[in-house]
Amino acid sequence: MGDLPGALTREGFMVLATTAGPVIGGLLVIGLVVGVFQAATQINDPAVGFLPRFAAALLTMWIAGGWVMERYAGFFATSLGRMSQH
Repeated sequence: MGDLPGALTREGFMVLATTAGPVIGGLLVIGLVVGVFQAATQINDPAVGFLPRFAAALLTMWIAGGWVMERYAGFFATSLGRMSQH
């Protein structure tokens, strides 16, 4: 059997990290911009911080969604192929 479960787990976490990176990066940048804006204007309304981050997450997933799904589908297909060999 070998180390198939460990290898698949590692590869799964790598796929997850690479596909979540653009979304998390976009949210970090938008969060920083909104935080600076809130500090400069002293507006502490929660909606001012939530709505731009939500919009950025939706926009990022709309742009990168196809690439993310291709990565997940490829990982799923290779995982099934490797599991069927063992």
